[in-house]
Amino acid sequence: MTSSTPCIGIIPARFASSRFPGKPLALICGKPMFQHVYERASSCPDITQVILATDDSRIEEAAKALGIPVVMTATHHPSGTDRVLEAARAISAPDHAIIVNIQGDEPALAPGMLTELTAPFLTDPSVQVTTLATAIPIEEAQNPNRVKVVLDKNNRALYFSRAPIPYPRDETFNGYLGHVGLYAFRMKVLERFSTLAEGALEGVEKLEQLRLLENGISIHVGITTHESFGVDHPDDIARMETYLHNQG
Repeated sequence: MTSSTPCIGIIPARFASSRFPGKPLALICGKPMFQHVYERASSCPDITQVILATDDSRIEEAAKALGIPVVMTATHHPSGTDRVLEAARAISAPDHAIIVNIQGDEPALAPGMLTELTAPFLTDPSVQVTTLATAIPIEEAQNPNRVKVVLDKNNRALYFSRAPIPYPRDETFNGYLGHVGLYAFRMKVLERFSTLAEGALEGVEKLEQLRLLENGISIHVGITTHESFGVDHPDDIARMETYLHNQG
């Protein structure tokens, strides 16, 4: 990212979680989860600033003790995107800034994914929003919890769905793309997103990104080969520690 274009990574870190309360503070290899995410995001040379956005004083205090920049946000946000916007406003992010929504429950985040996410903004001034996708096997495409995406010839999203898309009418299809839930927005587009009502398709699929497509805001999709998996439940901690130890 050029010096004139701030690229700000914001990590939403909400304390409440039905499956894993206090998840950002969970210790993984001796560090709270949010610290792993912060350190990995900060190591990406294309990110100019990284901050934590939380709604809980316990997370705020832990972040300050580690010297991690943190912004307190409201508790009522319906989504992580809304929390990211409040944090971006709190630090007075300019309209031309690139705001990266970094999932706070992915302590094994590959910094290269953030480079892949932000690269399109450098080459195409018309890019408004970016996300990532990765090739997935047919069996995984059948899982409604694994969101799929189909693209046009310029790698812009045509649609996201919990259903396996496209549907192979006459023959087997081996080109399914699974969505990877990282996003980057131009600040002015993030502001606009906050003014839009939930769309009909978003309501059916329960996929927030469809609100953008329903309002004519294109999403550029980068294809990544990096692995991506998060921590959704306390049982995932041991698996994550094993993965990180194997990474060295």
